Amino acid sequence: MGTWDVGPFDNDTAGDWCDALDAATTATREGIIRDTLARAIDTTGYLDASVSEEAVAAAALVAAQCPGGEPADRDYGPEQPLPDLTGLRTFAFQALNRVMTEPSELMSLWAKSDGEPWQETINQLRATLQPQPPEDQLS
Repeated sequence: MGTWDVGPFDNDTAGDWCDALDAATTATREGIIRDTLARAIDTTGYLDASVSEEAVAAAALVAAQCPGGEPADRDYGPEQPLPDLTGLRTFAFQALNRVMTEPSELMSLWAKSDGEPWQETINQLRATLQPQPPEDQLS
């Protein structure tokens, strides 16, 4: 596995996942993203780093479509168009919360190095995905 930076798509696992997403039919892409997020959320024991890396990439795609979201990485993110993913906002937020909850291999691996920039990236995604109070949704 290779990781070259702290972004959601800056590792081989996320790159391979994006390639598989690009190879999927347009009609199945939202389901793939939903299933990826669910795999992380539903893991009650040890969360494998590869599951986390895919969930972070999926969450970043959802965040990219939310107000204030950063666009997906043009070099390493998916190349094919994506459907409206904003309905997965809460699901993506939950997946990132699971990635940041022990036992999480990815979180442990980043803690062994200078993990602060990576944690900042995850926190920025979570801030974008944070469910909005009902009164803010009407504006």
